[in-house]
Amino acid sequence: MTKKSKTAIVAALVLLAAGAVAAIEFYKFYYDRKMPNFTGTTELYIYPETSVDEALSMVLGSCGPKNVKSVGRSFSGVSSVKPGHYTVSASDPSIYVARMMSNGWQTPVNLTLSGTMRQKSVIAKKIGSQMLVDSATVAAALEDEALLSKLGFEKKDVFALFIPDTYQVYWTDPVETVLERQKAAYDAFWTPENVAKAKAQGLTRMEASVLASIVNGETNHEPEMPSIAGVYLNRLHVGMKLQADPTVAYCFDYQLTRVLNKHLQVDSPFNTYKYAGLPPAPICVPSKAALNAVLNPDKHGYIFFCASPDFNGTHRFAVTLAEHMRNARAFQQALNDRNKSR
Repeated sequence: MTKKSKTAIVAALVLLAAGAVAAIEFYKFYYDRKMPNFTGTTELYIYPETSVDEALSMVLGSCGPKNVKSVGRSFSGVSSVKPGHYTVSASDPSIYVARMMSNGWQTPVNLTLSGTMRQKSVIAKKIGSQMLVDSATVAAALEDEALLSKLGFEKKDVFALFIPDTYQVYWTDPVETVLERQKAAYDAFWTPENVAKAKAQGLTRMEASVLASIVNGETNHEPEMPSIAGVYLNRLHVGMKLQADPTVAYCFDYQLTRVLNKHLQVDSPFNTYKYAGLPPAPICVPSKAALNAVLNPDKHGYIFFCASPDFNGTHRFAVTLAEHMRNARAFQQALNDRNKSR
């Protein structure tokens, strides 16, 4: 073999090697950017101060990568990751996940506000348990008159701002954004039709929220809410005091196990046994069902109601005081009998 031939062979081998290296690098480039590299869908939460290496470890440990080296290569060019909630899907290539965390391309989370919310601390805990913002920050915001005034509310009536539902938010949203989202839901609920319904009952939007909060305090049984709303509206229309036990419980920060006669003497504008009309603000967050009950009350002549002796969460209604007293005695007797059997 001539020297020229040897040189040609070496050159060819070098070209082949270079081509092979180029092919391998191209495959890596293509795989990292185009090929699905994960075995399922995984939810990841990146907290502030999380390093790139920590984020990489989370992806490697939780997302089931098919090609570990591909993930490592993709994160090697990342200088920092942003806090947030991220969803890694089976169809994602490695580079997308790295860029997602680097650029803060979050997936929204569901913020569910439901159940009994009679204290601001409960609202704060519900939000704080589902988002990055801590409950103390939320609690402080609910006392911030300057912040609330921008939304058209005061700290005394902030319960009315909340419309219980499930909302899509970003996990890292600040409390101001959460409250603005509530204001949007509040405005969406109070359509011209609903405002007109409240007016037909002689109520403003806030007064409807106040009465709905009392209805919520009386029952969790939604089918009965329109009847209870009707009772309180009947009392308002005839100038009778509302005499609502939940308003007295509110005066004692809901620490009472039972409302007794001595508690009815508490001197508070929220005590509807002592003062006529509606209290000055809601006593809890009114549910949509309670709000709709106030706007669409049952039309009846009932003035009184008391708990059913069946202890099933329902009530018995009455037009006259005499009828109401019979119902009350039946409930008291059933309560005494139940206590004796224990």
